Amino acid sequence: MKAVVQRVKRTTLKVDGELISEIPFGLTVFLGVQCGDTREQADYLMRKIAALRVFEDENGKMNLSVKDVGGEVLLVSQFTLLGDASHGNRPSFTLAERPELAEPLYEYAKTQLTAQGVVVKGGVFGADMQILQANDGPVTILLER
Repeated sequence: MKAVVQRVKRTTLKVDGELISEIPFGLTVFLGVQCGDTREQADYLMRKIAALRVFEDENGKMNLSVKDVGGEVLLVSQFTLLGDASHGNRPSFTLAERPELAEPLYEYAKTQLTAQGVVVKGGVFGADMQILQANDGPVTILLER
């Protein structure tokens, strides 16, 4: 399981021009579910994301979590994070979990992050989503489990 975590000032997510989700500030998290990933891996990553100290404190140090600053998380399923382009220029997605197994794990991850006390919004699994975000910093962290 892979997660790309980006600190943002604002993010909007649309499908077919319709606004689905938006957050005023916090973290946009792109989550890739790999073949064989488990709930335990999702638990670990969601705890890590909720506690990740990437927001500045009063001294300008990255020392506060999204919970500490009252931010929100937009959690987006993104199978392309599992793309393997090591052989040629066209990525292979054979490492990505099948949708019928990945979607329940993505939904589970959303509930686990919410259980950490974070306001969580999501995308539409398998949809063609248009995401506009104002990165803050930029701060981008790659997490794997």
